[in-house]
Amino acid sequence: MPSNTTAPPAKKKKGRRARLIVLVLVLALVAGIGYGGYWGVSTVRGSFPQTTGTIRLDALSGQVEVKRDAYGVPQIYADTEADLFRAQGFVQAQDRFYEMDVRRHMTSGRLSEMFGKGQVDTDAFLRTLGWHRVAQQEYDKVLSPETKKNLQAYAEGVNAYLKDRDPSDVSVEYAALAFSHDYAIEPWTPVDSVAWLKAMAWDLRGNMQDEIDRSLMTSRLSPAQIKQLYPQYPYELHQPIVDKGAVDEDKGEFEPGADADGGSGDGSGTGGSGTSLNGSTGGSAEGSADDALQGMRSQLGELSESLDGIPALLGPNGNGIGSNSWVVSGRYTTSGKPLLANDPHLAPQMPSLWYQMGLHCRSVSATCRYDVAGYTFSGLPGVIIGHNDSIAWGFTNLGADVTDLYLEKVSGEGYLVDGRTKPFTTREETIRIAGGGSRLITVRATEHGPLVSDRSSELERVGQKAPVGNAAPDRGSGYAVSLQWTALQPGTSMDAVFELNRAKDFKQFRAAAKKFEVPSQNLIYADTEGTIGYQAPGRIPERAKGDGTLPAPGWDSAYKWKGYIPYEELPYEENPDRGYIVTANQAVVDGSYPHLLTRDWGYGSRSQRINDLIESKIKDGGKISPDDMRTMQIDNRSEIATLLNPLLLKIDISDPYVREAQKLLEGWDYTQEPDSAAAAYFNAVWRNVLKLAFGDKLPKELRAEGDCINVRPADSTGPVDEQNRLVRECGQRDAESAQPDGGDRWYEVVRPLLKDVDNDWWKTEANRTDQATENRDQLLARAMEDARWELTAKLGKDVSTWSWGRLHQLTLKNQTLGTAGPGFVQAMLNRGPWNLGGGEAAVNATGWNAAGGYEVVWVPSMRMVVNVGDWDRSRWINLTGASGHAYHSNYADQTDKWAKGELLDWSYGKAAVEASTEDTLVLRP
Repeated sequence: MPSNTTAPPAKKKKGRRARLIVLVLVLALVAGIGYGGYWGVSTVRGSFPQTTGTIRLDALSGQVEVKRDAYGVPQIYADTEADLFRAQGFVQAQDRFYEMDVRRHMTSGRLSEMFGKGQVDTDAFLRTLGWHRVAQQEYDKVLSPETKKNLQAYAEGVNAYLKDRDPSDVSVEYAALAFSHDYAIEPWTPVDSVAWLKAMAWDLRGNMQDEIDRSLMTSRLSPAQIKQLYPQYPYELHQPIVDKGAVDEDKGEFEPGADADGGSGDGSGTGGSGTSLNGSTGGSAEGSADDALQGMRSQLGELSESLDGIPALLGPNGNGIGSNSWVVSGRYTTSGKPLLANDPHLAPQMPSLWYQMGLHCRSVSATCRYDVAGYTFSGLPGVIIGHNDSIAWGFTNLGADVTDLYLEKVSGEGYLVDGRTKPFTTREETIRIAGGGSRLITVRATEHGPLVSDRSSELERVGQKAPVGNAAPDRGSGYAVSLQWTALQPGTSMDAVFELNRAKDFKQFRAAAKKFEVPSQNLIYADTEGTIGYQAPGRIPERAKGDGTLPAPGWDSAYKWKGYIPYEELPYEENPDRGYIVTANQAVVDGSYPHLLTRDWGYGSRSQRINDLIESKIKDGGKISPDDMRTMQIDNRSEIATLLNPLLLKIDISDPYVREAQKLLEGWDYTQEPDSAAAAYFNAVWRNVLKLAFGDKLPKELRAEGDCINVRPADSTGPVDEQNRLVRECGQRDAESAQPDGGDRWYEVVRPLLKDVDNDWWKTEANRTDQATENRDQLLARAMEDARWELTAKLGKDVSTWSWGRLHQLTLKNQTLGTAGPGFVQAMLNRGPWNLGGGEAAVNATGWNAAGGYEVVWVPSMRMVVNVGDWDRSRWINLTGASGHAYHSNYADQTDKWAKGELLDWSYGKAAVEASTEDTLVLRP
């Protein structure tokens, strides 16, 4: 289920302790520990799905077969589309209903109904965003009748599984909930499915965290320093997805391969005129707003903390979230047909976010059109990523800037726009709490969106101390913060899912992609005719003024969105001359593109490495095999090591213990294998370089919790003396989203500084144990020393026993009780740890946050290599397994192979499915 779906921030956990103790004891019994005995075993197994024999489902119109392989992956065969989706709902509920139930409570802001008062604040924020409310609007007013029929059929299948079952017969977790409070499972609804797409969009929402972080940095850094920490995209080093193309203004269409007439050259389109609250251009309103921003630092930090409290559904939002996908033309492959690879990078979850399955009409016709297999989400009909009998497709996050924060001048009567007060749009929401009680909240919204600041007592007083100019509105009781986000408008993404599943060629694929409005994704494509392609879809705003990099002044209507980029003008490619397409969250197009997509791209380390690997294989007539694609997916090379390691080897180290560690780097090939001592030491050095040069200079709102340092007061100047003493200041950010995170943005920050040996970033002040540093080499030497003693504490004194995998571990945690409670409960529900290779911004993106530690915080959540046209030679793997039942044999049976970079056979054709079938279940009317 989604990462941190029910795990609140640490400060919220105390109120749950009594309830947790009850659940812990019950789970111990259920698992057969202590006094559980026979009853415990029978309770656990009682919720396992029936996978053989026959089950009657009254809703069906005909017989359906469900064939499962040894890994529990189902392939469903039916005669009608309605029966196909009914069976999909039934089967997913068999394997994953508890996950589905928690997920729908989260998307509707109802976690408190399952887990008590500790979730009230999270629910309040989610109700303010209104995901389920927007999903209901989509279902009622936007989605096609055909999509609604599919959603209804899916819900019928889920409810057919739930019929006449006690909660404890559905999943063992419900047995635990029953001892805490009365809990009844509600019927599944079509809107429950639609709402999941809103949740998916939340963690792929673009640069909202960067927008906040840049604002927070103003307390300690100058505008020039902040600009250095957000460098422009390095087009000269890392090629964009689409290397040529321009918008034909007369036709209103994007033309792949066309040469642009010119452009801004900033790597992100021209966008609107002016900037946000940075005061670099524009008139007095912007300058005044900039003054206001300077006084918002603590309030924006509070907003960031609130955002950390929202369930991180797909992973920590930031530079690490991403994915790899690439497609190679048949002229460069051993099969003569295209090969397509995809591995989305998301939070590690137990069970995995993804669910593998196949949906097959026994006879494909105009009335039963589906013959598709791939990865979907439990709770959602259709297939999200995969292939049918004609085409294959994959996703990566485009990263378009689809959110804006607005400062709002509010009063009891409403909010200010162009000197006039407009009334709020309001609604009341009642949050029911498990065990009794409720909380009533009022959601207020401006023309931009909901007031997210209403969910924080501190944010109610935003701007109380803000120094503002005469042109800005009087702060009164403070500024509020609203959120404008494309996903808060009803859209057609659910329609797109079914159209993608049925598409037969690139034209139909692009027509389907047009409806995939949120989240905005990079879509890659290949078909049996040999065509490869790319499409950038999504509802992406056009701003009349501002560029979305900092909060905008809501009181100035010039900063309103003026519309969305026309789909016909969004970038795409079809059979480019180079013969392959790579998407890995890098820039989509160069700076000549006329529309602003974002100014916060991923910086292209992974994408360029993949480009280079492909080029190295196809030069001199070489061909790429499916196994070559797999090998590329697990490439562990560290790109920052290629820049930094040669300098580290030149540092004159006198301490013999530090020199012993330095020797590990001699002859290292920059690969981060699990057993590599050099990778362990280098990454520790890199972490300490970032901390010394940047982390210790960032405000506490960005640094990790527990990271305490002595710093000058934010408003101090001059030397440190009795009147101007250092103060103790501790970080406030969750470790998974703290800065500097060490991603490839930081590679580009450090790259030019390595040549500027006396740059101010290399300067640090002395402390009780270390002297001040004045230049690059002094700081590198200090980082090498700090890393030596850090790893001595973590891994031992003997460097020959060090390994990257011992530092860089993955633990898969069940997201309800697996993230808290005594160790024996975590041992029951969680799995791991696994010692992993790879790393941050490597192609094998087992991400870690350098500000927080070495633990794996995002992963390739699945991997697939599609052999287009010869579908049964395709390969795939999931992070965990098909089952969501903690003690089932398919709970985590793919993880060992996933950790080794192995792939499983992916049966698709009827004969291949028959050959791999272990269990057959017949569903009949």
